[in-house]
Amino acid sequence: MSSDVNLAMLLEMAADGHGERVAVGSRTGGMTFADVHRLAGDAASRLAGGDAATLALLAENGPVVPVTLFAAAWAGVSYAPLNYRLPDAVLRRLLERLQPALVVEGDDWLAGSGHGGDGSTVPISEESDRPAVLLFTSGTSAEPKAAVLEHDNLVSYVLNTVEFGSADPDEATLLAVPPFHVAGVTSVLTSCYSGRRLVPLRSFSAEGWLEAAHEEDVTHALVVPTMLARIVDALEASPGSPAPKLRSLAYGGARMPAPVLERALRLFPDTGFVNAYGLTETSSTISVLDPDDHRTSAASDDPAVRRRLGSVGRPVPGVEVAVLDEAGQAAGIDVVGEICVRGPQVGGRYLDGGARHAEGGWLRTGDMGSVDAEGYLFLTGRGDDLIISGGENISPAEVEDVLLGHPAVAAAAAVGIADTEWGERVGAMVSLRPGADADPEAVRTWAAERLGSLKAPRLLVVSAELPSTATGKVLRREVKAALERQ
Repeated sequence: MSSDVNLAMLLEMAADGHGERVAVGSRTGGMTFADVHRLAGDAASRLAGGDAATLALLAENGPVVPVTLFAAAWAGVSYAPLNYRLPDAVLRRLLERLQPALVVEGDDWLAGSGHGGDGSTVPISEESDRPAVLLFTSGTSAEPKAAVLEHDNLVSYVLNTVEFGSADPDEATLLAVPPFHVAGVTSVLTSCYSGRRLVPLRSFSAEGWLEAAHEEDVTHALVVPTMLARIVDALEASPGSPAPKLRSLAYGGARMPAPVLERALRLFPDTGFVNAYGLTETSSTISVLDPDDHRTSAASDDPAVRRRLGSVGRPVPGVEVAVLDEAGQAAGIDVVGEICVRGPQVGGRYLDGGARHAEGGWLRTGDMGSVDAEGYLFLTGRGDDLIISGGENISPAEVEDVLLGHPAVAAAAAVGIADTEWGERVGAMVSLRPGADADPEAVRTWAAERLGSLKAPRLLVVSAELPSTATGKVLRREVKAALERQ
């Protein structure tokens, strides 16, 4: 795919349009957009003089992230942020697949960028045969795949969802998702294009997130559900501590448990909540439940309207979303099928070959869901997550939401366990809130009273924490394996 607009051009526009605004870091002493442009230009000059086809980043959130992202684009090499928490042997295998590569570890690499001149010693690349960004899948499968995102994909997402220079001068986004998450990439791009300051949080803790949000007068933030659950726990544990005065709090990356969202809405009454659903392969968000949707649904007495609080909203501009049945035809209203998407921001191919497209150019997401009469999209889980017990289909989400209603339960995962009589039986793993104590059988009985015997877990274990990826997505295969060993 050819690229009409290089990602680095977004930075060039920002430097021209709001160059003296702080782009990254503290509002006093952070790097301006002009600073990032100069450093990225210097770095691009160094990259252009080498033989690297990929810039592989191993770093926590910090100034090095936007500089390397834009420098790679400027020089016409692919940007590949890697999960620095992976074992060395796994990282070596991933790096072998990216060769020839320049590996950047931490902020020290910025010291090699000059602080004089305008950084524009090489023109922005017009290279068309190298991907803009390579993102390895989160590792829920045995061998991660490198999703390919072209400049066109990412630029299309930015231009369709953000207005240039639209952020007020006082706006700031707290970036807590790691650089190797697609939202980490797109947050850099959208913040740059809108002129909003980015406040990187090097590693997440609820206390650190709350402290940074208060100290930096953060107005916008994006979290994954596990982060929000911990933030809610921390605020409830300190009832005298006020919640940050955010204008917008977006969440996504995994299913948001209804009890967590309801608690968060109470704690952040003046904040506009946004549920953003997307995939790595779709350049982030493809549908949004916006603040008005949240407020309307939460306040409604109409069950159909209130139900939408559990949806992922409606498609963003520039993409088509459809729910297709097994024959590839559109499923009816409220009929479950596979969620498919197409549009210029959608990738869908992988570095080592392969793609996920169906007939008609639709990207098969692997997520199951349905659409209501007003076009709101509801997720029911991954196609292979569905539990089938005695011929009945059981959604893990339904079981998990009930378990999360127990006062001692902090997180829950429900899976199907092989059973000779029923085909599968429901198993669950839960972790407890700090300081809480609960007998597993008592929790199981409590859930059975609310779910009925068919959907209730036949086996429930308590674990210190659920196995999950670095971005908080539960590793269901590991939960399943642990339960089957019981």
